[in-house]
Amino acid sequence: MAPMHSQTEKDGEDRRVPSTPLISEISLDKDVAVALVGEHAQHIDPVLEARVLRKIDFFLIPAMVVGYGLVYYDKAILGSAVLFGMTKDLSLSVVDASTTPPTTSTQRLSWATSLFYFGMLAGLCPMTFALQRFNLGRILGGVVIFWSLICMLTAAVTSWRGLYAQRFALGFVESVIPTGFMCIVAGFYTQSEQALRQSWWFSATGLFTIIGSALNYGFAQISSGALKKWQYIYILAGCLTFLFGIWCFFIPNSPVSAWFLSKGERVVAVERLRKSQTGVRCQKIKTEQLKEAFLDIKLWLIFVMMGSAYTVNGAVSGFGPLIVSTFGWSSLESILLQFPLGGICLIVILLCGWLSARIPNVRIILLVLNCLPVIAGCAMIWKSDWTYHAPIPVAGYSIIGTFGAVVSLTIVLGMSNIAGATKKSAMAAVIFVAYCVGNIVGPQLIKSETKNQHYPELWTGLIIFYCITIAASGALYYVLWKENKRRDALPVDENERDRFAFMDLTDKENPYFRYVL
Repeated sequence: MAPMHSQTEKDGEDRRVPSTPLISEISLDKDVAVALVGEHAQHIDPVLEARVLRKIDFFLIPAMVVGYGLVYYDKAILGSAVLFGMTKDLSLSVVDASTTPPTTSTQRLSWATSLFYFGMLAGLCPMTFALQRFNLGRILGGVVIFWSLICMLTAAVTSWRGLYAQRFALGFVESVIPTGFMCIVAGFYTQSEQALRQSWWFSATGLFTIIGSALNYGFAQISSGALKKWQYIYILAGCLTFLFGIWCFFIPNSPVSAWFLSKGERVVAVERLRKSQTGVRCQKIKTEQLKEAFLDIKLWLIFVMMGSAYTVNGAVSGFGPLIVSTFGWSSLESILLQFPLGGICLIVILLCGWLSARIPNVRIILLVLNCLPVIAGCAMIWKSDWTYHAPIPVAGYSIIGTFGAVVSLTIVLGMSNIAGATKKSAMAAVIFVAYCVGNIVGPQLIKSETKNQHYPELWTGLIIFYCITIAASGALYYVLWKENKRRDALPVDENERDRFAFMDLTDKENPYFRYVL
């Protein structure tokens, strides 16, 4: 087939775009990319490819950073809101006066944190089905607008029971974002590009820890008005989310229908994905791929890694400022001390994404290295003295921010080592279930009655979970390395490899697929 050139017409389209069938003429069994580029590889100009990649980055990445930042901010608000009077206003703590001295239980707060993730689990199946089967932008846009309204209505909650219902509903609608973003990155970027792009949007975990803490600190200065301080925070978050929802309506289904690219650029955007053998998008749900996914050991190892690693977030997002306040810091100082944790989280996620894009097969090594500061930080908090303005527990609390890189790399390992549209959706769903499980378990490790012993169940539990993450990572490395070695010994048919790229084959069905470590 004739090569494609970078010379373009005034409208930005390539002069030699191959004639292709209409997308509607292609069976739903096949990847939509076949309609645009066919089954045989075409040469693309590197300069033109770089320009197309910049356009995709410019449209997708900033908004995804904001979107996931709002998801994280929504969850983390609770940790600051309890310092602004929500605990008292909604009766989230219960004092037992029958003991000497009286004891205070925060189990209602723990369940308010965990119920958000039960809602996410409930929303997982319908949201994952809708994202694959229907128009991506319309589903995301509609659900996000609904999410913004539920968030703002938090200000109308008057009891802990109402908060339970609100948290469950909020989790249900927010379940669309992580799964949707994982699928977007997997459908627009090559294997080698995915680590850096996943790290960009997931870095909002750290970025919005800083931004959210700064906003919350500002709201803490409010001394008058009809609403409580914590109510203002939720109204602001809801308004920002509404703006993000409007953008979501403009997200294209795939590079094939990317409206912000010219026709020639869309051909390049799709053709460049052929070498990864991961496919673009197929809207038919295939039961055989689901069966293969749930019999694949990679899926279960990723589940264990994600669930274990995210227990830290479950504790920090709901209880972080409250825990820091027990180190002898005021409520306002506790909010400001979220900055170091957020900064470390942001830096290590971006650094590991950059290193993964530059150094082949370094992802699992980086993941294990980032587990070590989390273990060390938990031990520092647990075993240090919690005296007035104690520096050691704050330092330990800050360095557990490396958990962000552990989770980010786990997402990358899961999504870049799977092919087949339905199987990719299954992997995204499993990652998301593990994400919810970790966030549900984390808050339950905090027992208020053991505060004087420095919450031993929390820190020992987190240390054990991170040891499990390291062990599962080692097992995954061996599985992927062994399979790559076997496939490298197989004969290569270039024409067959080009044809297989967009046939919606799974990674197991396609012998030309290679796993990244």
